Amino acid sequence: METFLLIGHIARDETPSGARLGGTVAYAGAAMAALGAVLHLVTSARRDERVLGELPAALNVHLIAAERTTTFINRYEGGARHQTLLGRAVPLALEHVPSAWRTPSVVCLCPLADEVEPSLVHAFPRARRAAALQGWLRTWDADGTVRRKAWEEAGWVLPQLDWAVLSEEDIGRDADLEAHYAALAPLLIVTRAERGCTVYQRHILPLHIPAPQVEVVDATGAGDVFFGVFSVLYQQTRDVSYAARVAVQLASRSVTRIGLAGRPRPDEIQAALSSARADSEPLT
Repeated sequence: METFLLIGHIARDETPSGARLGGTVAYAGAAMAALGAVLHLVTSARRDERVLGELPAALNVHLIAAERTTTFINRYEGGARHQTLLGRAVPLALEHVPSAWRTPSVVCLCPLADEVEPSLVHAFPRARRAAALQGWLRTWDADGTVRRKAWEEAGWVLPQLDWAVLSEEDIGRDADLEAHYAALAPLLIVTRAERGCTVYQRHILPLHIPAPQVEVVDATGAGDVFFGVFSVLYQQTRDVSYAARVAVQLASRSVTRIGLAGRPRPDEIQAALSSARADSEPLT
């Protein structure tokens, strides 16, 4: 049976209505669980962190106890997200992965606050390797204000990944940097919120996939839902276009509900799968 290993911090997101679970591994993991994937998660947080209880039961969790949970305040202004990092849990390396979990079908590196050791890309030679890149593309000031940074490891990490996902916001909508990363990666997908995504593959023209127009209630985690859905379906089918079309549909639906309530529902999954199959069928 195929297994997915997720490595990255869960987050405690402070909101006006109280703390709730966040982080790529949480949103991507919830989406992957909705698709029936077998999931192992290596993360770090306070052992008594309340938001851990919001993780889907389908995730097998190995928790590295920390003095603090990675905690963010997120503010949205004019469609842009502004973040403040209040604390960070233990950085994650190979030593934190249980030996029984070191032969997954796919390892998904999901840094949130630059906590995932980049050398992990070399640590699972029999697995397909994927990454949601945002946490390697950010740093923070002394007051916790999160901002972009130059990603020094891109030149050797991206070529080692079977697929990678980032949002245009992660790179400040820098077209030159996007083209540079696309040239390094065998398969790079850039998500563009309500405008869908662009798929880059070597020696193939870029493919743009539009998104359905929906009423946005909470945009948090949409890119992570995309990453989770794409990773499962691409691993199952090896069909980039099909997996990306389903992922766009389900990520778009996720923003119509608050937080992890936006995880894909069975009816949404079936509708997205059917729609993507129809789009993929040649006209006769």
